[in-house]
Amino acid sequence: MASILDEYEDSLHRSASVQQSRTSVGIPHSGYVNARLEKETPIFNKQRIDFAPPEKINSLVISSNQLCMSLGKDTLLRIDLGKPDEPNQVELGRKDEAKVYKMFLDHTGSHLLIALNTSECLYLNRSVQKVRALSRWKGHLIESVGWNKFLGSETNTGPILVGTAQGQIYEAEISVSEGSLFSTNPDQYFRQVYTLEEESGPAPVCCLEIERGIEGKFFIIATTRKRLFQFVGKVPEGTEQQGFSSIFAMHADHLPSFREFPANLGFSEIAFYTPKLRSNPRSFAWMMGNGVLYGTLDYSRPDSILSDERVWVYPSDIDITVNKPISIVLTQFHFLLLLPDRVKAVCTLNGQVVFQDLFLEKFGLLTRMIKDPTVQQIWIHTEKVVFRYHVQRESRDVWKMYMNMNKFDLAKEYCKDRPECLDIVLAKEAEHCFQNKRYLDSAKCYALTQNYFEEIALKFIEAKQEEALMEFLIKKLSNLKPSEKTQTTLLTTWLTELYLNWLGILEGDPSQRNLYLDTREKFRTFLSSPKNKDCLFNNRASIYELLASHGDTEHMVYFAVIMQDYERVVAHHCQHDEYDEALNVLSRHRDEKLFYKFSPVLIQHIPKKVVDAWISMGSRLDARNLIPALVNYSQSASTQQINEAIRYMEFCVYQLEETQQAIHNYLLSLYALCRPDSLLSYLEQAGTNPNRIHYDLKYALRLCAEHGHHHACVHIYKVMELYEEAVDLALQVDVDLAKSCADLPEDDEELRKKLWLKIARHVVQEEKDVKKAMACLSSCALLKIEDVLPFFPDFVTIDHFKEAICNSLEDYNKHIEELKREMEEATQSAKRIREDIQEMRNKYGSVEPQEKCAACDFPLLNRSFYLFLCGHMFHYDCLLQAVFPNLPAYKQAKLEDLQKKLAATSQPSKSQHRPKDTDTISLGKGQQSREQIKADIDDIVAAECVYCGELMIRSIDKPFIDPQKYEEEMQSWL
Repeated sequence: MASILDEYEDSLHRSASVQQSRTSVGIPHSGYVNARLEKETPIFNKQRIDFAPPEKINSLVISSNQLCMSLGKDTLLRIDLGKPDEPNQVELGRKDEAKVYKMFLDHTGSHLLIALNTSECLYLNRSVQKVRALSRWKGHLIESVGWNKFLGSETNTGPILVGTAQGQIYEAEISVSEGSLFSTNPDQYFRQVYTLEEESGPAPVCCLEIERGIEGKFFIIATTRKRLFQFVGKVPEGTEQQGFSSIFAMHADHLPSFREFPANLGFSEIAFYTPKLRSNPRSFAWMMGNGVLYGTLDYSRPDSILSDERVWVYPSDIDITVNKPISIVLTQFHFLLLLPDRVKAVCTLNGQVVFQDLFLEKFGLLTRMIKDPTVQQIWIHTEKVVFRYHVQRESRDVWKMYMNMNKFDLAKEYCKDRPECLDIVLAKEAEHCFQNKRYLDSAKCYALTQNYFEEIALKFIEAKQEEALMEFLIKKLSNLKPSEKTQTTLLTTWLTELYLNWLGILEGDPSQRNLYLDTREKFRTFLSSPKNKDCLFNNRASIYELLASHGDTEHMVYFAVIMQDYERVVAHHCQHDEYDEALNVLSRHRDEKLFYKFSPVLIQHIPKKVVDAWISMGSRLDARNLIPALVNYSQSASTQQINEAIRYMEFCVYQLEETQQAIHNYLLSLYALCRPDSLLSYLEQAGTNPNRIHYDLKYALRLCAEHGHHHACVHIYKVMELYEEAVDLALQVDVDLAKSCADLPEDDEELRKKLWLKIARHVVQEEKDVKKAMACLSSCALLKIEDVLPFFPDFVTIDHFKEAICNSLEDYNKHIEELKREMEEATQSAKRIREDIQEMRNKYGSVEPQEKCAACDFPLLNRSFYLFLCGHMFHYDCLLQAVFPNLPAYKQAKLEDLQKKLAATSQPSKSQHRPKDTDTISLGKGQQSREQIKADIDDIVAAECVYCGELMIRSIDKPFIDPQKYEEEMQSWL
């Protein structure tokens, strides 16, 4: 194990040296670059609004990007932050000394309530310019409003709750009329539903909030200076428009649940955090005398929506008697406290101040801090200036706080995009689990860190936690890259060693049977993992050595199957006499080479099953490669076992239609040895055409002769066309068989006669059966009585041949008569031919003076001409011109040669005084006469009429225009 660890360290150090050589930035033990490239922006980024109010700012509210600001005594400024360059100013129209006490804006930014210090209330809708007084609200100093986020719209608030300074809670509804700007009374109704009290009596309702949970349940939160009340109840479905009076009526006789704290600021304020637009708040922060009560909201709880509550006391520099907080705003992980001259941000996870922003005295005292829940922006104002805070990446350092609180899952959630931070969290979690002896969890975390591998491995080894070490190695292996082949090999080998050690320990302990089975399953999963397949395959020799050294043959076979090393698996089964299992492996994986290798062993023990497996493989097996196994088996086996070999050979020949000569020869040898009855049928089925026979004829002849199968030998002789040998051998067996052989040479009558003479001689001399000999005469028409007589002994009487001799004489007489008749017919035919020749010599034709050539249409008698029997007449030159192109090449050459000779004979002799006898003598010495040349020309040119003979028929498919002269002809027509 130590050597493997040393090798893995070396490979890691090599990798680390390569990485360090490629970068100029130092790499700490975590493996991540710990460098800050630029200054990080603060979470709360303050921006002063470029706005100079003409009068002091009394109050400011914002929601859905709609900002409303009360200026001076009688001015209201509305700004759509989407269109900041188009502010809208509205006059309140008050002539008395009334001042704006508080303003309330609903979640849509459509409905604005303006509470005056004269216990009056005004209403302004976003779509109108005129402020309207709410007459039913007169006489109540409004402290808080609980808006209806579920039924409210731009023209109707739906049922809302209103809290007063006297402790009463009223339910009201405001609606804008569709027919005119306002109805007679925009406030539809205004009725009291409850009164909040403290120990001294009714107390101002500082805050109101309405939330809806599951199954139609509503939660109403109301706060006073020291108490936080919760009203919980269901509003029947379809009756939400009727308001919340039914919920408050449930607490008419008893107080609702509340939280109370002794200290008192003189007021309180509650803030909520909503993660997404139009979703329920997830957490709350209530600013009161003793500090800030922070918690989450759990809508599934039956009686109280508040959960995980804790009180964060104010920082030490806040004295509620001197500089008490003015406002509170809640974000995802912080709450911001507004003091007269500064803003403090406190983390809700640990209560620590993480941000403080001091304002200059020239801006004046800070008055109010609010948050727009739709865009998560925080606004602060004095009487002169307005500021805005942008919240940027608030969760950037949350992971540290969760990590220090040992809430590692949350810490990892908030640094999953920052691997360097995630590594720190994982290392801290791993160390925490290790200290608490949760070694498996520790191993899983360590495997995901960049800490030195050898330190972690030694840590588990020293703690004697092999199971945790295995878990660490498995996780580390799964995180390696494909390029890290050395580390992968070392880890794989080490894990195999650990698994085998652990299995060996557990196997010997019966009480650990279940753990053994579980570990064995994990080991097999590890071996069969697709990710480890390449590594295990490349190092399978080492794995085999490890398995062999532990004597674990079970997993050696399992590993061999995974590696598809079926040869090793089959060999293992054969060594342990598990021949059926070996054959099952072969049949399942259908590897031809393995069949060839192990068939000689398997067929000795389970021949029938092996042959069945061969047959199931079909044409995938080459039967020639199995013949050695069959030969070795058949030499030492009984006839019954040889039948299995014959069964497979017959399958190859008849089902697979094999044509290999070796297969047919081997089947033939098996037939000759054990099944002579099947031998002849096989030979007959193979046919008699040597080109279509797949066995070796000479080998088959020798084999059949050795085993005395004469019928088979006769058949083979017939196939080889050795008819004399076939007849000679057949005569030793059966005369009828010999007769069938004698008739085979149909085209060679001499041979056939010779074969029949052999049969006749055998019948006469060997069997001495005259009647059979006479039967041979009747069976073969080629034999005559005179051919057979020499074979008979001299003492045989003529009575046995009387009939045969008479028949022979009758045949001779018939033949003589036939010859006479043919001679007479020939004489008559010759006579008719002579008469036809004489008639043709005397035949003539007449030509009229006006007759014209059929080719040129000129008078015929002007030149030499030809007259045909059909009546067509041609000039000699016209006929020659028409016939010559259609003659074969050799006749064209011959005709040209004859024309040259004719021209030569027509030229006058150089010596005009040469005697005529001299010419005659010269012609007689070898030269043709002029008349003979003309006759030869006539034979070629005038053999037939050019219009009526075969020449015209042969020219029917020729084109009218010669293809070679087509272009020339076409140009002549243009």
